[in-house]
Amino acid sequence: MASPVTLDVSDLAGRHVTVAGLGVSGVPAARALRGLGATVTVVNGVDGERQRAEAAELEALGVTVRLGDGDTLPQGTDLIVTTPGWKPGSPLFQAAAEAGVPVWGDVELAWRLRKADAPPWLAVTGTNGKTTTVRMLAAILEAAGLRTAAVGNIGVSLLDVVLGEEQYDVLAVELSSYQLHWAPSLRAHSGAVLNLAPDHLDWHGSMAAYAADKGRIYEGNKVACVYNVADPATEDLVRAADVEEGCRAIGFTLGTPGPSQLGVVENILVDRAFVENRQKQAQELAEVSDVNPPAPHNIANALAAAALARAYGVPPAAVRDGLRAFRPDPHRVEHVAEVAGVAYVDDSKATNTHAAQASLDSFEHIVWIAGGLAKGATFDELVVASAKRLRGVVLIGADRALIREALARHAADVPVVDLDRTDTGAMAAAVREAARLARPGDTVLLAPACASMDMFVNYNKRGDAFATAVRDLASGRGPDDQ
Repeated sequence: MASPVTLDVSDLAGRHVTVAGLGVSGVPAARALRGLGATVTVVNGVDGERQRAEAAELEALGVTVRLGDGDTLPQGTDLIVTTPGWKPGSPLFQAAAEAGVPVWGDVELAWRLRKADAPPWLAVTGTNGKTTTVRMLAAILEAAGLRTAAVGNIGVSLLDVVLGEEQYDVLAVELSSYQLHWAPSLRAHSGAVLNLAPDHLDWHGSMAAYAADKGRIYEGNKVACVYNVADPATEDLVRAADVEEGCRAIGFTLGTPGPSQLGVVENILVDRAFVENRQKQAQELAEVSDVNPPAPHNIANALAAAALARAYGVPPAAVRDGLRAFRPDPHRVEHVAEVAGVAYVDDSKATNTHAAQASLDSFEHIVWIAGGLAKGATFDELVVASAKRLRGVVLIGADRALIREALARHAADVPVVDLDRTDTGAMAAAVREAARLARPGDTVLLAPACASMDMFVNYNKRGDAFATAVRDLASGRGPDDQ
């Protein structure tokens, strides 16, 4: 195996750089590298209509694009820049390791390309709640009069922001474990790990490797490492991090906060971290009712966002005003309608058991619509924790048997409807069955605890199908009515 090549962004002119993947991350990376004078080849395993359109755009800039071949390392490659989804064990990276070719992620490239006066990054990761927290953080920063943007894994390329003309004071950055894995140089102003639960283990190889990649967000933090008091593994990551002198560990909790923590006292979000006398004083930030929706996991998100904002020096009033202005994205504990006294809630974004648990904990009596692609998850702990809340369960998707078996073991008295269909009418059938099981005062909750790709393009389409079915139910129309 060859020794790794040492490269810096100043060395890229004339170098041969391979970009692994197209899409939201790959296209900006290829553009940026070409603009730096690199010879760029993009490799992508999929050869479809969208990929061909993106390839045509890049080829017009002088980029070579190879569709349908993501395994072969182009001859002469000096550096690989990868998009987030590519697994570390991919043949392309194995070939790179044997040739001594370094691999950077798109976030690593963006970090290295920052200008001398670049805005600091307030960075957020975690198994669940990242996007909501980053958008809350951006709303708080905006309420403080700061020029900011919510960027990164939220769908806005960091490269486009770093290389763009718009000036910012500070960035609210969402980072996935994939992105962090390939970003060893990242040093945020302050970072937060919201929670840790088994997810993407097929990509990382183990829970320990997954947690270690999440923990990279704390490396080199300057002011605050924000952790979840209820999730000790996040504090363990803070303890293991190499941070700048004076950087503090700041906890957030749904209970009464101790010193150097943010928490909740009598329905008030309070700060005992960024106050003059944190041993004896607390600063009121906002009311629980200012958080939309005020579900427990969302209050935790708000506290994490507030902690990062306060670490940057944002005044308390901006926390309150930002949370009041924030509107959640669709498919995140979204109330769709009330029909015959039953609430219908879309949390299609709950694609793993940890997220589903948070959603189920938010309601008292539930008819649960669940199932999809389990991604290696098990469901016993989820069912045990939620059994007393369940009025009934409707199961959909490829791995629904795993949930059915957990229900049989731990909630045998709960009625279960097992829908053995994956056609376009399956969600409408699920909603009808859920309505039959529900009583006035109940909540029909789509919190699948699974990925969507067995039946839907993504979780957004799954949530849209649920909302359409609920509205049809409310109007008295069946799925075949015109």
